Amino acid sequence: DRGLRYAGKATLGAEVGVLLCDVGDAGSLAAMARQTRVVLDCVGPYRFFGEPVVEACVENGASCIDISGEPQFLEGMYLKYNEKAAEKGVYVVGSCGFDSIPADMGVLYTRDKLKGTLTAVESFLSVKSGPEGVCVHDGTWKSAVYGLADEDSLRKLRKKIGYAPVPIVGAKLKKRGFLFYNQEFKEYSIPFMGSDGSVVKRTQRYLHTELQETPVQYGAYVNIGGLGSVIKLMFAGMLFLLLVKFNFGRKLLTKYPEFFSAGRFTKKGPTQKQMDGTSFTMTFFGEGYSEGQDPQSGKPNVKICTEVKGPEPGYIATPIAMVQAAVSLLEDAASLPKRGGVYSPGAAFSKTKLIDRLNRRGVEFSVISKPEV
Repeated sequence: DRGLRYAGKATLGAEVGVLLCDVGDAGSLAAMARQTRVVLDCVGPYRFFGEPVVEACVENGASCIDISGEPQFLEGMYLKYNEKAAEKGVYVVGSCGFDSIPADMGVLYTRDKLKGTLTAVESFLSVKSGPEGVCVHDGTWKSAVYGLADEDSLRKLRKKIGYAPVPIVGAKLKKRGFLFYNQEFKEYSIPFMGSDGSVVKRTQRYLHTELQETPVQYGAYVNIGGLGSVIKLMFAGMLFLLLVKFNFGRKLLTKYPEFFSAGRFTKKGPTQKQMDGTSFTMTFFGEGYSEGQDPQSGKPNVKICTEVKGPEPGYIATPIAMVQAAVSLLEDAASLPKRGGVYSPGAAFSKTKLIDRLNRRGVEFSVISKPEV
């Protein structure tokens, strides 16, 4: 959109034009990309509709930001377009929505607030809803259905990319079980199934290999509530995992999202009331080594707790994160990585003012506690 060229500048006119383009029509995408410096791409599931937009942007010299939570798409774009984007000097930054800016930037924020060396972090997501409950559009549901069905392809893709292993510095972070009672929150938690883990890992690998920063180990979890919630989730989860394996099952899941998700995912998406009543908190528990302590030997001797808080994740926090990422891309250009390429948010924005921008817009990063050594 032409209006984006002046994002954050007072020169934006009252008239913001509308350009129509179609992911099935490469010419229309190229014409769009040629008229702007940055494209905000919201066309999911990205595994079906995302690549033509990335390709048009890279070929025509526009940067591109998306809100995908699909690791296979995100890492596939890295494999296919990283070199080309670098040649063209454009930035393709995926997962700039609720997946996975709070997690990725949250880990970096925690690292920057710890005096010493942060070596491991666990995050716990809590989503609070009002009396109307919580609801998400079925596009997200479809992404999850096809993503889980196709895990083998993700493994093959990662082999092809041939990632360098990220060294473990400090005490090894223990993986928790599939379900555990969380003393800190007095409720049950499970591993977070979204893209946060893979996105944070890509950021840490980049910061380690390119900038020689100490890599941080990371575990992502979500709080699900008491025993009643656990039982409901177990039944739904087992049914989901059974159906997702078969073509017929996937058809059922995508045709009747409301039924199979107990009303959580609908073709209509949330009402305004539901959105107003919903918020999220992501709490980070970090550990590391105080200044002067060698992280390669001995036990971690410092801890820190931080949090990222924000409004309803899918429709309020996501656009805030995406637009501020785009503004950072335009306004903080001097602090971006030296060369273009396909980046995770933390890799692209670790030196920019993105966190300050988010703080001013209602996605708030703060330190909860810093116990002394």
